[in-house]
This record gives sequence, structure tokens and C-alpha cells, in this order.
Amino acid sequence: MVTLETADKALKTVYLGVVSNQLNINSNPLFAKIKQSSTYVTGKEVRKVAPFGINGGIGAGDEDGPLPLAGGNNYVQFVSGLKNLYGTIEISDKAIRASQNNASAFVNLLNAEMEGLIKASAYNFSRMLYGNGQGVLANITNGATTSAAANKTITVDNVQYLIEGMTVDVIDTLAQSKLFSGIRIEAINKTAKTVTLNKAIYIEDVTDGGFVLSVQNSYKNEITGIEALFDGNIYSLYGVDKNTNSWLVPYINSNAGSISDVLIQTAIDNIEEDTGSDIDFITCSSAVKRAYQSYLSTYRRNIDTMELNGGFRAISYGGVPILSDRFVGESTMYLLNTKEFTLHQLCDWQWLEGDDGSVLKQKAGYPAYSATLVKYAELICDKPCGQGKITGITL
Repeated sequence: MVTLETADKALKTVYLGVVSNQLNINSNPLFAKIKQSSTYVTGKEVRKVAPFGINGGIGAGDEDGPLPLAGGNNYVQFVSGLKNLYGTIEISDKAIRASQNNASAFVNLLNAEMEGLIKASAYNFSRMLYGNGQGVLANITNGATTSAAANKTITVDNVQYLIEGMTVDVIDTLAQSKLFSGIRIEAINKTAKTVTLNKAIYIEDVTDGGFVLSVQNSYKNEITGIEALFDGNIYSLYGVDKNTNSWLVPYINSNAGSISDVLIQTAIDNIEEDTGSDIDFITCSSAVKRAYQSYLSTYRRNIDTMELNGGFRAISYGGVPILSDRFVGESTMYLLNTKEFTLHQLCDWQWLEGDDGSVLKQKAGYPAYSATLVKYAELICDKPCGQGKITGITL
């Protein structure tokens, strides 16, 4: 007989391991290559000493001259708060009771809920991985301006990071305040760049700009993704000022033009010669990948492929995988040394437990039970200057 206790036990013993593996290995090919560690986690922060430059205690001299002066390694301390990552499922009391005498029906119910949770979590985590930590999904460019004209449809500048079913907040970035919260996206028109919400909203001074969509409660609370290394509007990285520490600035080619092997190799050579970083992963938009495939076909060159951990297939560039990802900018390519990235975490994915150790808890005031996955983590790149970005690629 299916009970809350058996459901609770199944979530802990059966589903947790599967969910963790799916999110850590199979959710994103880049994330599958990034190591995870609980080291350097101090309280609610990651505190990590990162070296830069080279040791200064070397030199040449006369046979009877002085030895080189000692010059130890240069270090700086990276400090960044752990980000709180959550994923919640909900099962109605009615659904549990209806499947009390049918174990297979209940398993199907749990499987459906967990598959939905994995899909949503993988989507959101992959998006954050390529983001800048600010949590902005899109800028609102048009919508109702009075309460009398409140409308469910708004226009945005970009729908790349939006998907039906996502729960979002409307943020006033100038006032740093939340105008509307807990709104779900019902439909997206990619051509018109319009979004239909499940609630009518209005923004009095939308034409002044500064109004954005963000995943519920996530504005400025997301992990420090890859784009934070390259974003010129982010002046501090892990608590260190970019402007006064030039070694933090990565390689950027912002006006690339046509994609070619020479373009890619020039970026790799610059990164390796300037920083000693070994590029082992290249990711781009699907449009850039198609442009590169077209380039290879034009010159009648074979397109070599390779298999990656997690079952992902990639184009091979001299043994370095090239993969497309929906969260990379349309005309953009990243060249990364994944060995320099670590996801520092307090723990791996775990269920939030009540005082009695239960995972499933009744939703206050409702005939439903919810369970929440949690992970406290932050992504740190030890050598930001050893990474590269090519933008402005002709499509």
C-alpha cells in the first residue's frame, strides 16, 4: 500500500541518486567537465586563494655574483557567497490517495514529477552556467502602462532564455524592486518577441527602460556564470576589481567576421601564449556551429566528431570538442579551459527535510504535499584570463 512514508522513502533512497546524476552529468556537456568540490567552502562563502603571474625568484648572473632575490608567487583571495539553488515538486493529496492501492500508478506519478523537475532544473542550471550571475532573462520593451489597460502580453528584446511554464518576476532594475512576482509564462512568440503571461500586468514608465524579467526570486542570486568573466559592465569578480587587476581580463575578439580555423586558432594561440592556459572546450550557438560546418564543407574537409562524457556528441577541432548550446549568444563562441573551473558546494543535491526527517511536507493551507531539492554552490574560475570569447561572427 502506498503511503506518505513509502513515498518519502522512495524520494530519499531511489530518486535522489538518479536526480543528482542527471543534473551533474547529463544536464549539460560543459557542466559535466567541471569538477565539483566542497573544499574552500567557509560558512556561507567560498574563500579561495588564486595565484597569478609567475614566481619572481629566477635570474641569470655572474659566476661569482649574487644569487637571484627570492620572489614568491603572487596571490589574491577570491571571495564569493554560495548561491541557493532550489527545485520543488508538488503532489496533491487526492493523487496520493487515488494511487494508494496501485503501486505502479504511484511510481508513474512520481516518475512524471521527477522527470519534470530534472528537465526544469537542467534548463535553469544550464542557463545560469552561461549567464553573468544577474539573473536577467530579458528586457521588457513594451507593455500596458496603466492599471486600466493591464495586459497579459508584453514585448521583450530577447526570448532566448525564456520558455513556456517558467515562473518569473518583473524587476525594476533602477529602483532595485520587484513589481510583480510569481507569474507564469503561457506562450512565447519568437518572431514578434512577445510573451503571454498568466496574469495581466502594467508598467507605468516602461518606455524609460530598466524593467526586466527574472526567474522567480533569482534576480542577482544566481551562480557566477561564464559571461561574468567577459561582461564589461561587471567591474568586480569574486570580490576583486577588474580595472586594477588586468590579469583578470580574458581574451575577447569582439569583431570576428567569418568563422574559420584561422580565427579559432588565433584565439587559442593568443590565450596559450599569453597565459599558458590549455583550451579544452569550445562552445557556441547553433548558428555559429552551422556556419563552421558550412565552412568545412566549402573546403571539402571531413567533419570529425567525438563522444563526450554524458553521451554528448561534438565536432572535433584538433581534439578539442566544439558543441552548440542554446544559451550562448547567437554570434558568439567561448574557448574555455575547463580545468580552471570548479563548482564549490556545501553539499551535492539534497532534499530539504523537516524536523521529523520527512521530505514530503504539506503545503500550508492546501491539500497538497511538496518536496524541495537544494544545492548551495558557487562557480569559481581560478584563471579568468585563460579563457576566451569570440563575438561578431558572421552567420
